[in-house]
Amino acid sequence: MKKLKTAVIGVGKVTHLHAKAFKNLERTEFVAVYSRDISKAKNFADQYDLKPYSDIEEMIHDSKIDFVTICTPHPAHKNGVLQAINAGSHVLVEKPLASTLEDCDTMIEAAKKKNVLLGTIYQRRFYEPVLRVKRAIDAGKIGKPILGTVTMLGWRDEDYYKSDPWRGKWKEEGGGVLVNQAPHQLDLLQWYMGPIDELYGYWKNLNHPYIEVEDSAIAVIKFKNGGIGSIVVSNSQNPALFGQVHVHGQSGASIGVQTDSGAMFIAGMLGVAEPPYNDTWTVKGEESMLEKWKIEDADFFGKIDPTYYFHERQFEDFVNAIAVRKKPLIDGEEGRKTVELFTAIYRSNRDKKPVKFPLTPENGIDFDGRLIR
Repeated sequence: MKKLKTAVIGVGKVTHLHAKAFKNLERTEFVAVYSRDISKAKNFADQYDLKPYSDIEEMIHDSKIDFVTICTPHPAHKNGVLQAINAGSHVLVEKPLASTLEDCDTMIEAAKKKNVLLGTIYQRRFYEPVLRVKRAIDAGKIGKPILGTVTMLGWRDEDYYKSDPWRGKWKEEGGGVLVNQAPHQLDLLQWYMGPIDELYGYWKNLNHPYIEVEDSAIAVIKFKNGGIGSIVVSNSQNPALFGQVHVHGQSGASIGVQTDSGAMFIAGMLGVAEPPYNDTWTVKGEESMLEKWKIEDADFFGKIDPTYYFHERQFEDFVNAIAVRKKPLIDGEEGRKTVELFTAIYRSNRDKKPVKFPLTPENGIDFDGRLIR
């Protein structure tokens, strides 16, 4: 297989992780970078020996780009994605796929029309403790998953929100903890439990008066398989505590993963504080495996740079999907599910009633309930 030529769109903090991941991939050639500000593109290009551009379609045609990654603020994802797709490139988008369902659907439809692949970056799916939970569910080790929970208790201070001009604003960021910090855990919950039937949720800004967006949200869920679930996510705990996803099965067995511990990872600002690990495992005959797995997983984490290693694994999956023309592990439709989930919480808080799935886009001025307190 010939090497695929790759490029990045946007030069934010996370873009450096993409660059490091691309530089390690044998089957890609990292050649270009785009920014609206050509001086920023040139500065980034100088660090990684790339060609800078301030026009996406020109970059893709001129440098013969096969696929790009999108690293712009969430509400700007759509414009970059559509330009790349129209120029014939495959596209992998940093989470979440978009801040609105309308943007998601527009991008998904455009990719189908142009016959290119669209994917969403949820690199935590490639953590071994995360995969261990998924394999156990798929193997029937806990019976039907009947109760799923997400608990993500983190902290973001004022300096974090001042670190980029778009942070903490509805129009520029698209939302708060639901849109920026919690999508990884929300993605895992729906991956483990399956499609959602109904959700009732609330959101609040509890202790961040200097931002517009929510810092905390909760929800109760009814899944289509008959199971139920809960979500508690927040940026209001100082110091940060953890991010956890647990699944309880009809057999009575429980399994789970702590994806994040202590100070939450912030691209370009903080590293990964501690390795993820399986914190709950009561599968019959495997109860004693927790300590062994924790040691093995921590040992592996110590041998890699986890800030970009799992991006690299997802990029590999995307390259393989391009090569054989199959869906990547996390395609556009998978990415839409998380956007649908947090959109349901915003709408439920606005309407003060449960929201039935599936959701369709709204064109109201209240931004799916984000602007209604």
